[in-house]
Amino acid sequence: MNVAKPFEIPRKLVWQAYLAVKSRDGAAGVDQESLEEFEQNLKGNLYRIWNRLSSGTYFPPPVKAVPIPKKSGGTRVLGVPTVSDRIAQTVVKLVLEPMLEPVFDGNSFGYRPGRSAHDAIAITRKRCWRYDWVVEYDIRGLFDNISHDLLMKALRRHCKCRWVLLYVERWLKAPLQQADGSLSARDKGTPQGGVVSPMLANLFLHYAFDAWVRRELPRVPFCRYADDGLLHCESQRQAESVLKRVSARFRQCGLEIRSDKSGIVYCKDVHRTEEYPRISFDFLGYTFRPRRCVDKRGRVHPNFLPAISCSSMKEINRRIRSWHIQLKNEKTLTDLARMFNSILRGWHAYYGRFYPSALRRLWRNFNWYLVQWARRKFKRLSRHKRRAREYLDRYARAHPRLFVPWSLGVFPYGLIDRSRMS
Repeated sequence: MNVAKPFEIPRKLVWQAYLAVKSRDGAAGVDQESLEEFEQNLKGNLYRIWNRLSSGTYFPPPVKAVPIPKKSGGTRVLGVPTVSDRIAQTVVKLVLEPMLEPVFDGNSFGYRPGRSAHDAIAITRKRCWRYDWVVEYDIRGLFDNISHDLLMKALRRHCKCRWVLLYVERWLKAPLQQADGSLSARDKGTPQGGVVSPMLANLFLHYAFDAWVRRELPRVPFCRYADDGLLHCESQRQAESVLKRVSARFRQCGLEIRSDKSGIVYCKDVHRTEEYPRISFDFLGYTFRPRRCVDKRGRVHPNFLPAISCSSMKEINRRIRSWHIQLKNEKTLTDLARMFNSILRGWHAYYGRFYPSALRRLWRNFNWYLVQWARRKFKRLSRHKRRAREYLDRYARAHPRLFVPWSLGVFPYGLIDRSRMS
């Protein structure tokens, strides 16, 4: 064994980690060094990371604390590592992920390769048809409250690589640097924003929740996406018992569920007609609740289905409003499409997967801003809202692929082409 380099870490692994970090880009950390600045001496910087990792002398710098507004109000603190530290963490992730992935449960979907939020929503939709009751929970400050001792105990069970264990422990203890430059020591938690943090959080919750449910509640199906989770029950009595036991389990592991985002929901539909105060829940930007449904025979009835949530709709409308499309009268429609259509396409890809007709109001709102743009763009239309809508409608039908709403048959004026909405 090389005394100067006790850990055998291939240089190719550092290069792969750099490519992964480059593909995601990201903000600068406490050293204020951007990825572009890091790349000015790319070879030397990558060598320095490899050399320190291999010799055991790599000590992570403080993590930059960045407060991020939450949709529900308040803020969460995001920990932003430096570019060099993101590359070092990615090196560990590339080694650790193949060890841990086979361990994780099939009902865990968050921050895992080959699994998505849509997969979690799809399996939840099916289970809501089969089970009458849902227990939902949301963990308060998961990333801030993970026990270092319990996490390292779980990690040592599956990883025997000394340098991986060494650097994970150092990352867990790296302080947070506040905006005023002060440092906050950490004796628990893992920074939300770190490369390895989601994987470590999944490992912690695997033993705190997933494996525990499999062992203690074998007849209760569950779905977990990071710190949000659902358990499906056959009766209200079972749901009440499950909620109590899950709450106690999290307290035992040093975690707490949020009472305002946790509780019991009745999956009401045409066949389930009991009265219960809660008949809806939010999960991954979707709201599950009774919705209008048409069966194969054309009969209309309520079914328990997911669609874009009100909070997600409000946030998207806020984003569209912030674009000030109606004020960009120096732009053409083609310019506007280049600026905004990729974002619209992303929203449709995510929120249009289930119950896409719920997005019609959003697309109509976007069209309304385009009508206001046309009225400012052309003097002949400035005082005639109807003429502006008719003009834009003709253009939309002639160029339906220009904007996502038009490609879906939602035009500025006239009837909706429902065949494109399915």
